[in-house]
Amino acid sequence: MNAMWLVFAFLSSITAALVAIFGKLGLRNIDSTLATTVRSLIMAGFLVVISLLLRKFDGFSLQSFSSRDWLFIILAGVAGALSWLFYFFALKTGLASKVVVIDRLSLVFVIVLAALFLGETLGWKSALGGLLMVGGAILISLQ
Repeated sequence: MNAMWLVFAFLSSITAALVAIFGKLGLRNIDSTLATTVRSLIMAGFLVVISLLLRKFDGFSLQSFSSRDWLFIILAGVAGALSWLFYFFALKTGLASKVVVIDRLSLVFVIVLAALFLGETLGWKSALGGLLMVGGAILISLQ
């Protein structure tokens, strides 16, 4: 079985932690909406360079995506932008460790929404794990 997904998942987790730390440090004297916007532009530029280096645009045209693909990519982009706006609003005034814990409850929402909309199995292990995550988030976020 290919375990590369696990390596990438851990790398995602580590770099997400760095976003919280660097973001909190960078928000000291900057408006959170402006910081999120600048961060998004940096991300977009970085991703365009990476995609060019990896030759991902070779053969690409706007017709490469179906209208359904475009709809869901656009919705994902808007949801991501809203997520980061709310995240940076919270990070600006909250403790990074507490904001991130609540933000990571998105894992629980993904478990439930994946079962509802993607047909993924919601077994007792996933349900129990989700409940434990909620309990842990409550414990960590309490004063």
